[in-house]
Amino acid sequence: MSAMSDYLENKLIDHIFRAATFSKPAALHVALYTAAPSDAGGGTEVSGGSYARVQRDPADANWAATQGGVSGNSSGTGGATSNAAALTFPAPTANWGAITHVAILDAASGGNFLFWGALTTPKTVNNGDPAPSFAVGALVATLA
Repeated sequence: MSAMSDYLENKLIDHIFRAATFSKPAALHVALYTAAPSDAGGGTEVSGGSYARVQRDPADANWAATQGGVSGNSSGTGGATSNAAALTFPAPTANWGAITHVAILDAASGGNFLFWGALTTPKTVNNGDPAPSFAVGALVATLA
């Protein structure tokens, strides 16, 4: 994931270059999409069939530092973080369709769209399939 939403870009510009401040979100939620979102949001998020976003709050134990690992402040040069804990969605009880994109938002439903990106390989999720999951380090967010 390397795309930031218009919302987040504007908040960061105002926070860094202007007078407005921006407090980091209290919660982060990973969402799955069957149609591409854009910087403005949109896309088609999976719904129904026991689908729910996965919550991984801003915390060192949940997201790796840029140099890897979960201790200390980021000091790497790649501008990337990844999930430091597995992200496992509920097991589907209906067909979810072909998952093509992933996003991070600041709420369990609705909320502000923060980051998004296409999956390297789309994954079709059907009723009765195992719970979809991102292994540790598999979901990468890059700010470069």
